[in-house]
Amino acid sequence: MNITAGKFKGQKIIAPDEKITRPTLSKVRMSIFNMLQAMIDFEGASFLDMYAGSGIMALEAVSRGFSKAVAIEKHPKVVQVIKNNYKKFQNAPELITGDSLKVTEKMNEKFDVIYIDPPYFAGIYEKSLSAIKDISGGIVILEHVNTVELSGYELIKQKKYGDKYITFIHPTDYSNS
Repeated sequence: MNITAGKFKGQKIIAPDEKITRPTLSKVRMSIFNMLQAMIDFEGASFLDMYAGSGIMALEAVSRGFSKAVAIEKHPKVVQVIKNNYKKFQNAPELITGDSLKVTEKMNEKFDVIYIDPPYFAGIYEKSLSAIKDISGGIVILEHVNTVELSGYELIKQKKYGDKYITFIHPTDYSNS
């Protein structure tokens, strides 16, 4: 897998075992960050990847100019792959090992962008949205195949790639002023 743009463009990272993770395709990553760039200024912004998998989304964020990126992953083998990948980069994202739902509920800093891409059929999208309600400082991006109940959030934009959707939302009380 390669980083698609920014200061780390073209850098290769190792993807974890595909039986454990499902890395976001490069064309989808490019599209997500291009749409996001039209919505916010990356400089000074923070990015949280709740279900890191390969860790590439947080790397893409740092590469493209986000000031801070945090990745959360609980699978020990996957965490080791991410650690090895992040060692190659100066200003690499912070990696937190643990259950995303528990970790985010204990966080007290807000993130400008939160990316949520858990295992598709784990049934935890709504729990994830609930867990981040106090730390979402703006845009939440979901990668999903089934309908997700967006209670407390408003739809900004949605795009379909094959069988998956990329959905941009923000908390209903969000003001971008």
